[in-house]
Amino acid sequence: MTQEEFIEVLDNKGYSYEIEGDKIVVSYQWTVNLESLKKLPSGVEFNNGGDVWLHSLKTLHPGVEFKNNGWVSLEKLDTRNFTGIEGIDNRRLLNLMISKGVFER
Repeated sequence: MTQEEFIEVLDNKGYSYEIEGDKIVVSYQWTVNLESLKKLPSGVEFNNGGDVWLHSLKTLHPGVEFKNNGWVSLEKLDTRNFTGIEGIDNRRLLNLMISKGVFER
């Protein structure tokens, strides 16, 4: 998926975002439901006020970051090794794993 295609999805759903350089920052106030998407472009930051639902996503490329205020739901992504570590924010660990390419196929 290209950034232009992703922007079109955001526009169709009415989700607010900003473009900061080569990054799309999703800034919607509530939960962002993108459960039917199978791909995301690189350079996406979720900075919304609620959860992020990406139930059909099968890969995550470096350059995607989660800074949202709720949960991140990745049902189809193989996250068996992502159980969290006590004392470390799960989104921080998820972002590190994404940056290292753990979820690329």
